[in-house]
Amino acid sequence: MSQHQKSSVTALAVSVVALFAFALDQYTKRLVQHALLPNESRVAIPHILRWTYERNYHGAFGLFGSNATLLVAMAVLVLVLFWLSFREAATQSRLVRLAFGLIVGGAIGNIVDRIHFGYVVDFIDFYRVWPNIFNVGDSCVTVGVALLLLSSLLASRRRT
Repeated sequence: MSQHQKSSVTALAVSVVALFAFALDQYTKRLVQHALLPNESRVAIPHILRWTYERNYHGAFGLFGSNATLLVAMAVLVLVLFWLSFREAATQSRLVRLAFGLIVGGAIGNIVDRIHFGYVVDFIDFYRVWPNIFNVGDSCVTVGVALLLLSSLLASRRRT
């Protein structure tokens, strides 16, 4: 397979995963917005999980302030840096393509919220074990980064 073909397959695979992650993120957020009022909660699994509709005006984990324009710019910059760092690995590894697709889809879901609403819709609330409320997009980014780390560890083991 030529380098051009590998790049095309990589872009297609990343795009499909990103589109799926983005669609799932946006769909679940709209469900929550229609089912709950802001700051309202409903128990999903007693003593473990509840759905809590929260409007998050801040960056990850409440950091980086609440300027939507700055947060969108930072997210785009991080996506570009990730792509520059992992684009070669993505042509060689399905795991990296999956990881990057999850990161892109989740990040774009949150970017769309910030542009459209000025905040990100969060709703997954493991209130007994995790202090922050988050969403499907956040989960996709987190899983994607974990998969990139796993891929890096596996690649370094193969080299030794």
